[in-house]
Amino acid sequence: MDAKEFLSRAYLLELQIQTMMQQIEKLRALASRVSGGIRKDVVKHDRKTTGMEDTVLKIVEEEEKLTLKIDELVNTKREIREVLDRVEDQSQRLILEKRYLLFQDWETIRIDFDHVRSWTVYKHRAALKTVQQILDEREKGECVV
Repeated sequence: MDAKEFLSRAYLLELQIQTMMQQIEKLRALASRVSGGIRKDVVKHDRKTTGMEDTVLKIVEEEEKLTLKIDELVNTKREIREVLDRVEDQSQRLILEKRYLLFQDWETIRIDFDHVRSWTVYKHRAALKTVQQILDEREKGECVV
């Protein structure tokens, strides 16, 4: 896996989480519009659920999937953080953190550093090369074990 692909995993997970959250909100909104047709006068011994209960259970299942995806994001960010901690050049590390952990756009990063865009692009390219070296070293170390 190349450096940019490795670092971009968190952003893609973040987008998936945002999409899942939007879907869950829409499901909740739809469920709240539907009146629960729960009849108390009918006793069911086979413990079948009503339509509203089914809907609520499906929403809970989606929320559980969301929780798993959030856990995956946290673990991915931790893994990225471990690699970025090995980048010795402080400006390179900060650019990578701002871009791949905080998901800041290039203009914001450029302004934060008070440099021109070309400097930011240059530092980013150098930082990606550094990360690639770290990933290559890590991969070689894992193959030996």
